[in-house]
Amino acid sequence: MKKQNPDTPSEIQKILIDGYRRMTPQQKFKTVNELNKSILQLALARIRAQYGDISEREQRLHLASLWLDRETMIKVFGWDPKIKGY
Repeated sequence: MKKQNPDTPSEIQKILIDGYRRMTPQQKFKTVNELNKSILQLALARIRAQYGDISEREQRLHLASLWLDRETMIKVFGWDPKIKGY
């Protein structure tokens, strides 16, 4: 088995991989979904810390600008990340 993470001991990595193999597709989907939610929460926390008291719409636009390119943000939302923040 190829080592995936140099910081994880081989015996722990084997336990993790075995656990992933035993998961149903639904369990895997739920896990990925929960991780995605956590990433969004962390990104929103960073945005709130950086920009302070901004509207929920502004928070969501800043969040979207982390994944969408500038041209799409301008075309779809009429919002320019270069002017507004990122």
